[in-house]
Amino acid sequence: MGRTVSNPGATDLLGSRGAARRRLLTGAAGAAGIWLAGGPLAWAKAEGYSRRAIGIVEAAGAIDMLAPLSLNDQDLTRWISSADGMTAAELARFRTSGIKVMHQSIGFGGPDAYTEGLNYFATVNAFISRYADTFFRVARARDLDVARTTPRIGIIPGVQDSDHFRTPDDVKLFYGLGQRVSQLTYNAQNLLGCGCTERHDCGITDFGVSIIEKMNEVGMLVDVSHCGDLTTLEAFEVSKKPVAITHSNCRALFNHPRLKTDEAIRKMAAKGGVMGITGVRMFVRGEEPTTLDHIVDHIEHVAKLVGVEHVGIGTDSDLLGYDALPADQAKKLRSYYKASYGFRERIDIEGFDHPRKLFDLTEALLRRGFGDADIGGILGGNFRRLLGQVWEY
Repeated sequence: MGRTVSNPGATDLLGSRGAARRRLLTGAAGAAGIWLAGGPLAWAKAEGYSRRAIGIVEAAGAIDMLAPLSLNDQDLTRWISSADGMTAAELARFRTSGIKVMHQSIGFGGPDAYTEGLNYFATVNAFISRYADTFFRVARARDLDVARTTPRIGIIPGVQDSDHFRTPDDVKLFYGLGQRVSQLTYNAQNLLGCGCTERHDCGITDFGVSIIEKMNEVGMLVDVSHCGDLTTLEAFEVSKKPVAITHSNCRALFNHPRLKTDEAIRKMAAKGGVMGITGVRMFVRGEEPTTLDHIVDHIEHVAKLVGVEHVGIGTDSDLLGYDALPADQAKKLRSYYKASYGFRERIDIEGFDHPRKLFDLTEALLRRGFGDADIGGILGGNFRRLLGQVWEY
């Protein structure tokens, strides 16, 4: 789902959880000590996940292709701006999640998008530098392989809109600042095309064609997750390189404007792309109960439609989930979206709303009959292949 902001600054990059989840990480020294003594997956063993699931996650080099570091503005401000910064327990939360690479991406648009983009990448890069013992910036495909062999987590800087590109030359400028993924549009229309909640879809504009061509040239991944149907389909035609749907689900299973049609999924796969499945509740199912198994339904649908090699994970959430946000922040977030988004009481799905959610997903995939190698591809291998085709090695 992500979110749009009018001024990213320090409060729009990076969370916290309610008391129930905090109990998982009780004691900063204790959390850090378990990680150092037992490896990053010691928590998973302590929490009762199967040896098979733990082994799959450990080997996968998991890549979450939409994973804001935090949704909580208050924690974010402290992490970035305060002298104290992140606690040892907060750092350990990332190290024990099983996620090795996170696509940190937000959306901003409008007349100030260019300036906001400059501020955003300065903030992202400063955050990574401050916590260099835990995070590093992913700039090339080989960095994804480095992430598999280091306790640090790779961060892919991206943007969920392309309004900050005033001209094609800006694509190269922001590439130099670290941007490696750009969503063509957010939910609304911009100069490149139309978003999924517009009444009418204009498709890719001439300006959009020029931006996609420049993205292909510099090696920046084209993402159509929030694009309207026609804009999505035309992006596959215009781009000479594979195009990703980093975080969406299947409209064949639930009719929601943010989800992708089978036609789009087939064209994505024919182009060599990968689709990341999200666990946002109103993108998974239109009625209750909505469970982890219904997330697996979307993974299974893509796998049966175009092959398991074209499906991955884009959780569209931080490690703690939307429902952990303070009430004022949750209300503000919901206000950004049209009624067609169909918010329900909860946004998260039980079992997919905590730092070790990939382990729960892996157990669910095993129950559904997916093999170890296929699950490894879903968790990370498929997006690793795609990014290796688009980026510089």
